[in-house]
Amino acid sequence: MNFLTAMTDMTSYLGWKIDFANPRGEAAYCHPASVAWRVYKNPVALGIGGVAAVLLEFADARIRSGVWDHSTYKADPIGRSKRTGVAAMVGVYGPASAARRVIQGVGNMHARVSGQTPSGEAYRALDTELLDWVAATAGYGFLNAYDRFVSPLSEADQARFYREGAAIGALYGVKTPLRSTEDFMTMMDALSHRFEPHPIVDEFLAIIVSGRAAPAVPKFLHRALAKASVSLLPPLVRERLRLGGDWDLTWAERAALKAAGKLAERVAIPGSPPWDAALRLGLPGNFAWRGEREKARLLAAAGLDATPALAA
Repeated sequence: MNFLTAMTDMTSYLGWKIDFANPRGEAAYCHPASVAWRVYKNPVALGIGGVAAVLLEFADARIRSGVWDHSTYKADPIGRSKRTGVAAMVGVYGPASAARRVIQGVGNMHARVSGQTPSGEAYRALDTELLDWVAATAGYGFLNAYDRFVSPLSEADQARFYREGAAIGALYGVKTPLRSTEDFMTMMDALSHRFEPHPIVDEFLAIIVSGRAAPAVPKFLHRALAKASVSLLPPLVRERLRLGGDWDLTWAERAALKAAGKLAERVAIPGSPPWDAALRLGLPGNFAWRGEREKARLLAAAGLDATPALAA
């Protein structure tokens, strides 16, 4: 398995078969011309951004305890990460009906998750504050990983990306969707008094560095990916988690990851969610990897709106 072939291993969730290619013509929650379709097709951005999102979540003891004590992360971190990736993909590329089914399943699982942190503070996975923060960390992680390690995004495209995720977030119960990076920073500042270091953070990073998720990928790239994820953390979070200079990217590591990100941006992956989603909508399978002008032409030829409609 490597960064690219992992994208084709996303066809089921908790026993549900997910067919990204059918039913023909059924829209996704994100438009084919969306920034989300551009970002989520890149497995390097997903890998770096996903790890960064988990680190941001684990800064809060309530989420850290909920994930570590009530999921399979300790026993099966790779399987758990893959399922999280499937849930993200179905929200962006899947038929809307499949997205609703999968997200409802996630909500049903979360409804059973509650407990206490080691300090005795009660938590529930469906607490609005926690749902909002988890959604915010995912959006911030994936967006910034793409922007820094694949291709820079304009401020307008970054704002579009956040707005595109609002409808999907609402399905998860999010009450305060992000509309900008400034919104993320405001939410982070409100929670920052809770952020703390913990051995679970170190254990999680050790899992990533070990390369168990993709044994065919060179070992140094796994450590580079972990360090790149740390580099996305706002300085306040990195300081609170005590992730010091040992986690600084070297020039060579940064260059290698950017090269991998650029390669992934050019290599279309048959059978992956973005490929099959394009076929479902009557577009070429490699649509998501085409240039923006070519995408507009293909959308027009397929009789689809070339510009996604966004809520105000």
